Amino acid sequence: MEIRIKKVHSEAIIPRFAHPGDAGMDLFAVEETIIAPGERVQIPTGLAFELPDGHVGLVWDKSGLSHNHGLKTLGGVLDAGYRGELLVGLVNLSTEIYTIERGDKIAQLLIQKIERPDIVEMAELSDSSRGIGGFGSTGK
Repeated sequence: MEIRIKKVHSEAIIPRFAHPGDAGMDLFAVEETIIAPGERVQIPTGLAFELPDGHVGLVWDKSGLSHNHGLKTLGGVLDAGYRGELLVGLVNLSTEIYTIERGDKIAQLLIQKIERPDIVEMAELSDSSRGIGGFGSTGK
């Protein structure tokens, strides 16, 4: 498979896998952004993507940023037909201001095959062992 990437900002960093076997490739900030506690921001990557049809890019947290600094990604679906710049939504769930520097890792991008199922409306669904049990239905 081939993923085509266009730099829409001259200083953008092409995503890369940090280690052999990694599921996600690192995405990098193209500009400095200061994120106050509770604030949501969109951080530009400076890149546009052309994914093969039948695939999707999913933007996920960087574990260190999430666990150590409270930065969580928001949304994060890169459709195969989208050709604009990839922006990464982040929210600061900590009580501290966090500064993203140009060139910092901000998220990771996982590429996955997608299914396009036929949708069939039914009056009833089949029984299952779980049934309609929702949140907390399995106990502690």
